[in-house]
Amino acid sequence: MNIVVGHLYPELLNLYGDRGNIICLQKRCLWRGLEFEIKPIAIETALNQKEMDKIDILFMGGGEDCGQKQLYYDFVNNKGRLIKQHIENAKAGLFVCGGYQLLGNYYRPYQGQDIQGLKIFDMYTQHFGRDKKRCVGNVVCQIQGPKYLKNKTLVGFENHGGRSFLNKSLSPLARTNIGDGNNGQDQTEGAIYKNTIGTYLHGPILPKNPHLADYLIKTALEKKYSQKIELTVLDDEVEWTAHKNALKLTK
Repeated sequence: MNIVVGHLYPELLNLYGDRGNIICLQKRCLWRGLEFEIKPIAIETALNQKEMDKIDILFMGGGEDCGQKQLYYDFVNNKGRLIKQHIENAKAGLFVCGGYQLLGNYYRPYQGQDIQGLKIFDMYTQHFGRDKKRCVGNVVCQIQGPKYLKNKTLVGFENHGGRSFLNKSLSPLARTNIGDGNNGQDQTEGAIYKNTIGTYLHGPILPKNPHLADYLIKTALEKKYSQKIELTVLDDEVEWTAHKNALKLTK
């Protein structure tokens, strides 16, 4: 068995070590004897249907505003149709911070016109400028869905000015115990639609949350091979130590 990960804009989006999510997925596959391939997808990459069909997990990290402005046109107008198709076909995905925001209906800056997203996630993001503080710091939250992960803990680090508001049709990934999450008001963090996850958690998120990494691997394999998959249990002592230490930092 093998997994192919499409890494969107790796050179522009690696805020707070988000590339570590790819390394985590790679190691957890290789330790299980699964073949693993990374396909970098840059602005200049001519992505087509045939190439997208080979991709099992889509990943997009967060970045500075300048990096997101560089890729915006390509993301929405050139690759947007194929990205939307991947997500609507219930294939696995992880989109962090700025990548997460661009899956929504629109981003409303403090000044200027709304920036349209792919309208896959039924949500919008608004930046309130100096009227509200940035959402910065460690986060602890309880996963709401999917069932494979329900009520398990997620830990991570957030740093975002935009605040995302989910409409009723979109389910949050988790409920915050500590931290602002999506908007600092409703205790939601991230979102999940079909098998694609959006989150504000950097750090990166997967090495400290091996259960979330395994969810993506399991989901990708089951979708690809159309069969129930039971992943080989790994020795995650180091990973869970990092997770528990992150919990201690928030107390």
